[in-house]
Amino acid sequence: MALCLVTALAHIGLVFLHVAPSNVVSKRYGQQVNAWVYPLFEQNWRLFAPDPDSVNRKVSARTAHTARDGSVQVGPWTDLTALDESAIEHNAFPSHTSQNLLRRSWTSYVELHGGDDVPRSDRAVMMQQYLRNIAADRMAGLNGKPFENIQLRVVTLPVAAPGTAADDRRAAAAKAETRLLPWWKVASDGSDRN
Repeated sequence: MALCLVTALAHIGLVFLHVAPSNVVSKRYGQQVNAWVYPLFEQNWRLFAPDPDSVNRKVSARTAHTARDGSVQVGPWTDLTALDESAIEHNAFPSHTSQNLLRRSWTSYVELHGGDDVPRSDRAVMMQQYLRNIAADRMAGLNGKPFENIQLRVVTLPVAAPGTAADDRRAAAAKAETRLLPWWKVASDGSDRN
């Protein structure tokens, strides 16, 4: 009983140091706090001060397979965001995963990689693998065809203000940004290949 109590108190203390404003203790023991918190117990203040997206993102993926003759066959783009939206649309109790998994993994990827897709930390590498694995898993589940590489494309559209005229909405859509990620290697069944 005492061990459970000590473990619970230590966990609460470490998570508190993680989410609290920077202080002497959290600076001194930052490495130990991060080792405990990441990746299983990550906390943030978004629950209390949400920062809603001001853009719509459409994440698409395509796969590539090397045929026996050596030719590379690239598949068509598949809109993964549209698949998520269709799973949510007519479901009275949509899953939290269906609503947020792809969107949150992309947001975390961008926070850690910036605009050049070069990971600069172990956490950035982990998020890249996580995003790749989500996309590879979904693509493998769609058609069952083998592939060795996957590529993502993310189109970011600004959200038009309520009551915006149709011409203004088209102008906002014209400002869409498209980000094409590099090809990532995966195993032929769509799983991670390091």
